[in-house]
Amino acid sequence: MSKFLQTNLDKCTGCRTCEIVCSLTHSGECNPPKSRIHVTRMKMKGVMVPVYCKQCVKPPCAKNCSVNAIRHDAETGMVLVDYQTCIRCKNCIQDCPFGAMTWDTDAEKVIKCDLCGGKPQCVKYCIDKALIFTQPSEAGKQKRNSYSAAVARSYLSKSKEA
Repeated sequence: MSKFLQTNLDKCTGCRTCEIVCSLTHSGECNPPKSRIHVTRMKMKGVMVPVYCKQCVKPPCAKNCSVNAIRHDAETGMVLVDYQTCIRCKNCIQDCPFGAMTWDTDAEKVIKCDLCGGKPQCVKYCIDKALIFTQPSEAGKQKRNSYSAAVARSYLSKSKEA
């Protein structure tokens, strides 16, 4: 089973280190527009949300690719762009429901998270450990534990009030 990126929104401070590390890793410069991850601020909620490719099993970005330049690699779990085949039509940017596909104006090509070939640098350098590279089964377990802890805290606080 392939690993994927997961975000713990309670830990993300919006420092944007992930953007800097990503752009440096992929383009050799600290230039957030060249990053494959983008931190978005949800003003009304006061939450920072890292946006990146979810590595979909049936990627919507590939669905309307007229030249089949985008594919899901079942072995690694990564969604890959074949730049030799890509005609730069940008349909994939429109079709990604997460806004994870972007355009590099200098290289004149679409860019998206490629999980750094299985060793995501954004995870390695995330100061607050908000980004996690994990197995889907482990992510579910972590979510259940977090939810259970929240329910327990709520229950305990109500029982103290009574």
